[in-house]
Amino acid sequence: MQFTAHELGLMLNGTVEGDPLVPVNQLAKIEEARAGSLSFLANPKYEQYLYTTEASVVIINNDQVLAEPVKSTLIRVPNAYSAITVLLEKYNTLKLHKTGIEQPSFIHPSATVGENVYVGAFAYIGPNVKVGNNCKIYPGCYIADDVILGDNVTLFPGVKIYFDCILGNNVIIHSGTIIGADGFGFAPAGDGTYAKISQIGNVIIEDDVEIGSNTTVDRATMGSTIIRKGVKLDNLIQIAHNVEIGSNTVVAAQTGISGSTKLGENCIIGGQVGIVGHITLAKGTQVQAQSGVSRTLKEEGKRWMGSPAFAYNDHMRSQIVFSRLPALEKRIDELEKIIKELTKDVH
Repeated sequence: MQFTAHELGLMLNGTVEGDPLVPVNQLAKIEEARAGSLSFLANPKYEQYLYTTEASVVIINNDQVLAEPVKSTLIRVPNAYSAITVLLEKYNTLKLHKTGIEQPSFIHPSATVGENVYVGAFAYIGPNVKVGNNCKIYPGCYIADDVILGDNVTLFPGVKIYFDCILGNNVIIHSGTIIGADGFGFAPAGDGTYAKISQIGNVIIEDDVEIGSNTTVDRATMGSTIIRKGVKLDNLIQIAHNVEIGSNTVVAAQTGISGSTKLGENCIIGGQVGIVGHITLAKGTQVQAQSGVSRTLKEEGKRWMGSPAFAYNDHMRSQIVFSRLPALEKRIDELEKIIKELTKDVH
């Protein structure tokens, strides 16, 4: 895709300084840009690169004062960072714009598919599936029986959605993620083996949820595993059966949430956090990376850290004490020697 500085200026309601017909066909960092690149300057720390960059076009703030001549064509806008965000979104929209049904793919006769839908090659859509309008189902996706997809759902290549699961509107699921696999349910038998407990529930994902690559959300044993509106899940996360994640909660990579645990709304969970089953985390809870949560956290808006997790400020104070332990040990040894010297004649 190629645009001229003039076309970009019109998109951004900006003012062009320089050659309005200079073309660009890629985005690049200002310090790395080459001819044909579009870049931007929003952080004053990078101003030095404005005078050395090879970028053909650079977006700058209206109030940017030039200390030296520049080679690039400039587009002045009220806020360069906001402007580049708009362009990134436009670029992404154009890049991902796909429609039509590719072959070979399979759509069961009993399935219903909305308008302006894209189905990629080798995708499978099973019996009684309902696909809303403007959905994009990329190659290699599997959608099992009785699944419901709302409008504007995007399933990137290789997403698998098991039977009976329900996705709301504006849901994005990235490659390799599995929704609705069996929860980890096994009953110990008297002979030391384990009997599988059938998982007959489903997964419900509400509107405006985005789930990263290679994440797994298990179906409920009975009832539903629920991901509430606006939740954002990173890559490589395990959500166990019957978990409920409150609206607008964010969870970073490599976190595991055990069965039947409930997270309140607006929680922030760092990377590599482990959360045990059958507990509740209050609204606004923040858990720092690599922590282990082993009990219900009832206080709203509080930060936690460590394994087992305890209050963030207490943990930081404990870390300071821990770092001083070698010096404290040395002082204790010295004090013991002094006490021994002072008391040797007493005995």
